[in-house]
Amino acid sequence: MFTTLRRAEYAELIALFFIQGAALGMWFVPLTGVLEEHGLASIRPLAFAAGSVAAFISPLVFGAMADRHFSPVKVLRALSLATAISMAAASFAIRSGAGAPVVLALIQLYCLCSSPTWSITSTIIFARLDDARKEFGPIRAMATLGWVTGCLTVSLLGADRSTLSGFGGSLVWLLVVAGTFFLPALRAPASAENLTWRERLGLDALSLLRVRDHRGVYLMTSLFMIPLAGFYPYSPLHLRSLGLDHPSAWMSLGQITEIIVMFALGGLLVRWRLKWIFAAGLTLGVVRFALSALDTRAGLITGILLHGASFTLVLITAQIYVDQRVDPAWRGRAQALLSLVNGGFGNLLGYLGTGGWFAVCTVGGDTRWPAFWGGLSAAMAAVLVFFLLSYRGRSTGLSPAPAASRDGGN
Repeated sequence: MFTTLRRAEYAELIALFFIQGAALGMWFVPLTGVLEEHGLASIRPLAFAAGSVAAFISPLVFGAMADRHFSPVKVLRALSLATAISMAAASFAIRSGAGAPVVLALIQLYCLCSSPTWSITSTIIFARLDDARKEFGPIRAMATLGWVTGCLTVSLLGADRSTLSGFGGSLVWLLVVAGTFFLPALRAPASAENLTWRERLGLDALSLLRVRDHRGVYLMTSLFMIPLAGFYPYSPLHLRSLGLDHPSAWMSLGQITEIIVMFALGGLLVRWRLKWIFAAGLTLGVVRFALSALDTRAGLITGILLHGASFTLVLITAQIYVDQRVDPAWRGRAQALLSLVNGGFGNLLGYLGTGGWFAVCTVGGDTRWPAFWGGLSAAMAAVLVFFLLSYRGRSTGLSPAPAASRDGGN
């Protein structure tokens, strides 16, 4: 399957995603415990919201830089170094009792630096692939495996509630910096002279939404993130209510299926139209929440297993769609816009919306789980209907102006 890539080159791509996934996991997963351990539990919602705030600002700006000003490899190198420094600074502030305002400011700085790295890394990797449909899924699976490895490393070191997790994560980010020196430079960006501020900030990427199919995919993934946001905070609560201890271990079942489906994605993209892959992922999302609404151990665990498949078929396929359907000169901004609508609008509305819905479904400390998950299943079904009505899959246009499509009208 991967004869189009030299073995050494393929190993570089795997390592890049694996190390970056490990670095992200070592910060995100232990953060709740670290804040609680140091008397900062009150700022937990704001600390996690910092990622959504950053997603509104930095991905498009740095995506525009990668398209127009500097090689994406150099942009990733600078951002990874800044991420390592800001993560270490935030960890030091937490450990030394610097106070909530200082800690929040440093966490926000960390998020501003790290938020664009995922889309820029994806842009770099897509540029190195001859057939992204076949090759991207297995490579992307390495990021999930890296995330799991980072989390396990933190637990094995007994640092689940310690700032050592943040200091360790900053060291891993330095490995990302070192790895960029082994990546060949991509083509030089086009001249950036006489650009408007709108173009310098990457806001011209919004013109991608003029194409009907692009608009349908971007809006669908953003809407998909809204009910999806209920999965992470509330599945552990439901697991414990059903007597299933060690919820982190049960939740990891979704990551196992995520990796499996990523390896299978290449074959699916060759055999199926993109429209039906998206639709399959959304349908699995509907079924996942419906099974959780049964309020049984078997139903909830099966729903968790389906999470990984649904996530991959929608969000990873969306990244491949952007690579296949957007003009190469726009890919950095296009991937950045995907990060903005998902990590920004989708996540923010999702955490607020599902949090409010959870409060409605909780009376006297008892949660009506069938109502909670049933509502999310209905919301996912609405997203499926929206997508089927909005996406045609017959567009012949690369963005922003019509031209020949590279995906055969999927």
